[in-house]
Amino acid sequence: MYDSAPMEHNTAFVFPGQGSQSAGMGKDVAAAFPAARRVFDDIDAALGFSISQLCFEGPDEQLKLTENTQPAILAVSSAIHAVLEERGATRRDVVAGHSLGEYSAIVSVGGLTAADAAQLVRMRGRFMQEATPVGSGGMAALIGPSVEEVTSICEEAAQGEVVSIANINAPGQIVIAGTKAGVDRAIVVAKARGVRRALPLPVSAPFHCALMKPAEERLKPLLDDAPFKDLWMSLVSNVDASPIGTATAVRNALVRQVASPVRWVESVQKMVSMGVRRFVEIGPGAVLTGLIKRIDPSVELINISDVPSIEKFLESMT
Repeated sequence: MYDSAPMEHNTAFVFPGQGSQSAGMGKDVAAAFPAARRVFDDIDAALGFSISQLCFEGPDEQLKLTENTQPAILAVSSAIHAVLEERGATRRDVVAGHSLGEYSAIVSVGGLTAADAAQLVRMRGRFMQEATPVGSGGMAALIGPSVEEVTSICEEAAQGEVVSIANINAPGQIVIAGTKAGVDRAIVVAKARGVRRALPLPVSAPFHCALMKPAEERLKPLLDDAPFKDLWMSLVSNVDASPIGTATAVRNALVRQVASPVRWVESVQKMVSMGVRRFVEIGPGAVLTGLIKRIDPSVELINISDVPSIEKFLESMT
C-alpha cells in the first residue's frame, strides 16, 4: 500500500528510456536467470510476438521502431529487476524512470505487471509515432544553454509553429522538439546566440511536445482501463518532478507525460533532497548514470545492465 509519509531516503532505483536499446540486450540475463526468462516469456505472450528475440538478436532497424523499442527496453529492465527481487536485493526507498522508463519503475513497485505495462507502452510507441506524419517533426539537443535561454530560443524560432523543451536531461543538456522547420530554425537561432552545440537528433517523431497531443488522447482510455494498483513506495514523476504513489495519480501522470517535458534534472534533485545518496540504474545502457553524474557528482552511482553487473551488485548486498 502506498505510504506518502516523509522519511529519509537513501537509495533510488531508476530506469532508462528510449535511446538505451541495442541488439543483444538482455540475452545473457535471460540465459542465466530463470526469473528473467519468465518476464520475457510473459511479455512475449502478452504482445503476441517475440519481443525477446528482437532484444537478443535484433535487427537494429526493427528494434529502433518506437513501438518495438518501448516494450523491448521495458522487458529488459523488468527482467533484471525480477532477478534482484528474487534474490532479495531490492532494498530501495524511491523509484523513477526517464520517459518510457517510468513504466518500468511502476512495474518495479507493484503498480502494473510487466505484461500489462508492455502492452501499454507498445501502443504508446505506436500512438507517438502516428501523431505526426513521418519527417514532419524533429528533435535537437542543445549543449550549454540554461532552461531560460532555451525557452527564449524556442520562442524566437517558433513563428507560429510548435517548438519547445522536451527533455531537461542534465545541466547544459536540453532537448527540444517540434515541427521540423521550427527545430531547424531553433538550431540556427541557438548557433547565432553562441550555443556551443546544437545537434539534430535521429528520432522518428517529436516526442514530449504539443504535437504529441493526439497520442495522449489515444492513450488516455487505455490507461483508464489498465489495472493499476497503488505503488509500494513513491515514484518521482517526470511531469511534476514530485513523488506520487496512488493508482489515480500514476495514471494521471502517465497521460500528461506524453506531451509534456521530461523534467529529469528536477526529478533527480528532488530525490537528492529526499535524502537519496545512491542511484541504481536498472536496464540496458548507462545513459541515466551519465546524466545523474552531471546533475550531482557527489552521489554514488551503480549501473545494472547485464550478468556481470547483476552478480557484482548481488555480492555487494551480502
